Amino acid sequence: MHFHYIYNLLLNVFGNIYSFFLIIIKSPISDISDKLGPNDLPYKIPIHPNLVHLTIGLFAIGIAFDIAGAFYPFEKRIFRFLAFPVTRVGFHDVGWYNVLAASFITFFTVATGFFEMLLAVPIPEVKSILGQNAISTMLWHAVGGVAILLVMISMTIWRGYQRFVFRKDYGRQVSWSYIFLGSVILLIMGLHGSLGAWLASDFGVHITADQLLVRGEDLNQIFQ
Repeated sequence: MHFHYIYNLLLNVFGNIYSFFLIIIKSPISDISDKLGPNDLPYKIPIHPNLVHLTIGLFAIGIAFDIAGAFYPFEKRIFRFLAFPVTRVGFHDVGWYNVLAASFITFFTVATGFFEMLLAVPIPEVKSILGQNAISTMLWHAVGGVAILLVMISMTIWRGYQRFVFRKDYGRQVSWSYIFLGSVILLIMGLHGSLGAWLASDFGVHITADQLLVRGEDLNQIFQ
């Protein structure tokens, strides 16, 4: 009961904030409406989903290679047997630079997400698998995206501090708590990404075929 009350309260707060910004900020749709394609974007392929996968991929590789570096003493015999010229430092170098790149790319991921959200025209009267409408799904996805950005920046700072200060003289550059938290964040990123997937699959946001069907267009004639 308390969770349902808090959920509805947060939903109303976010909805009011979204409506407030719609009033004080001029929508870009009015300025570029004549340049929008059938997917409601000024370009053919949405940018945000591609940057999302790049962000997740870079962060996942970073954590995976740090895990490989952490367990290197148990793996080195296998690498020597296979004649792979790898080192523990090499694993941690890949881990550091990928997490750093993921943190940098995420700024553009969030920025393009907000831009494409402002241009979104979801299919009306549709509910997601969680029973949410399009606006509440977009709001939770936007808030979650900003939260993940802040978390990734914090993880990058923590990772850099371990590499250059706290554990610079250790063979294992990362602590077990960092590895555990990074793995949890990857899981959360996957769950959070489901909200974005539902925006496309359930609400047809920036999906050309869905938008054309809603408008009553004949896809057979358009794509001949």
